[in-house]
Amino acid sequence: MSLLSLTAVELGKKIKASEVSVEEATKEAFDAIHQKEKLINSFVTIEEDKALARAREVQKGIENGTYKGPLAGVPVAIKDNMCTEGTRTTCSSKILSNFIPTFTSEAVVNLEKAGAVILGKTNMDEFAMGSTTETSAFGVTKNPWNTEHVPGGSSGGSCAAVAAEECFYALGSDTGGSIRQPSSFCGVTGMKPTYGTVSRYGLIAYGSSLDQIGPVAKDVTDCATILEAIASHDPKDSTSVKREAYDFTSALTDDVKGLKAGIPKSYFGEGLDAGVKEAVMNAAKELEKKGAVLEEFDLNLVDYAIPAYYVIACAEASSNLARFDGVKYGYRTEEYDGLHQMYKKTRSEGFGAEVKRRIMLGSFVLSSGYYDAYYLKALRTKALIKNEFDKAFEKYDVILGPAAPTTAPKLGNSLSDPLKMYLGDIYTISVNLAGLPGISVPCGMDKNGLPIGLQLIGNCFEERKILRAANAYEQTREYRHCPI
Repeated sequence: MSLLSLTAVELGKKIKASEVSVEEATKEAFDAIHQKEKLINSFVTIEEDKALARAREVQKGIENGTYKGPLAGVPVAIKDNMCTEGTRTTCSSKILSNFIPTFTSEAVVNLEKAGAVILGKTNMDEFAMGSTTETSAFGVTKNPWNTEHVPGGSSGGSCAAVAAEECFYALGSDTGGSIRQPSSFCGVTGMKPTYGTVSRYGLIAYGSSLDQIGPVAKDVTDCATILEAIASHDPKDSTSVKREAYDFTSALTDDVKGLKAGIPKSYFGEGLDAGVKEAVMNAAKELEKKGAVLEEFDLNLVDYAIPAYYVIACAEASSNLARFDGVKYGYRTEEYDGLHQMYKKTRSEGFGAEVKRRIMLGSFVLSSGYYDAYYLKALRTKALIKNEFDKAFEKYDVILGPAAPTTAPKLGNSLSDPLKMYLGDIYTISVNLAGLPGISVPCGMDKNGLPIGLQLIGNCFEERKILRAANAYEQTREYRHCPI
């Protein structure tokens, strides 16, 4: 059996028991990457020499007691919007194609403290803007289950790498479902923590009030273990929250007796694929068999989530991406006449079509004539959506539904109709608007053999409840290894 069929925690135990060396596990990961990358294109940057040197260093640290945690020595892939000192960080954009940071993002620092070995940086939609990983300047990533289909996005590279068993786990970022939706499409488990639980320091911003780093792995145990490693209060991030406890793995019991799960009626209406609906409802029934209490309810304002999200996210993107102008770092156009032309040509040549579309939309809603009509109204809608979730969590422990309305579409289908792509985020974006935790767990396959994801949503800082429910459901089915 290949080492790469193990979960991250399982490999960590074998390394600790001296059954496998860190270097051996790292080499096997690179063998898989070299074998599969031409087909999948999960990675933008591969750091083989650095990773093997780090593997030898970590091995010594494990032997002398420096690294004692469950992830010590386990190779990981990092989404390419998290800064890593000395390693190219591109956000899958031409404008940052030559950018090498001088510091490392806090979440990655926390993983390194836990003894992680970084294999490289994964492909993504440019600046995390997209739902398919087709807007990358470094080529599209393909779904390992069927390479004619997308892996989802924007963390498609991370999810595809885990599904194709090129790494043992990965980090992604989630602004409007960018971990949960590709996890659903790729048949892996992905989690977005409560906003502020994982530091955003060193994460290149898309929408600052929505972005959150989270784990992508094969199972719920891995996700909980990774979250324990990366979650921390960080004074360098003004939105970082100091929590009383960062213990998530103790919630992994098989007991959901009395757990109240709310099922929003609006999540199962028009636009939901029949196969997805059946798989998600079958998963709900499995939880019910274990003692969970299921109840349908009305979650209002869902119809307003997409317009509110795209107004807010694009406004924040317009502001955040203003720094990429060719002056201090990144790409600069070769021929220009004067400073203003240099700005214009650099940004025109450096940004892709989807990024330009969102910058223009954001600049429009922030302009003096439209600020009140669009941006302020979107912020009020965001507050109303949070109130609706607050009411729901007065009654329910978790909210249960699909992670996406369909399985992975074919390559090229979404980009031809951007509005259709935006509507595909219907079940995930409300979670980011309200700052809630959410997890996607594989719950079946459609008639074409593509994975389907079950989404569980919890109240703020109640990751333990969704981990408990997700783990209990996971015990009812085996992990399906991708055929690639």
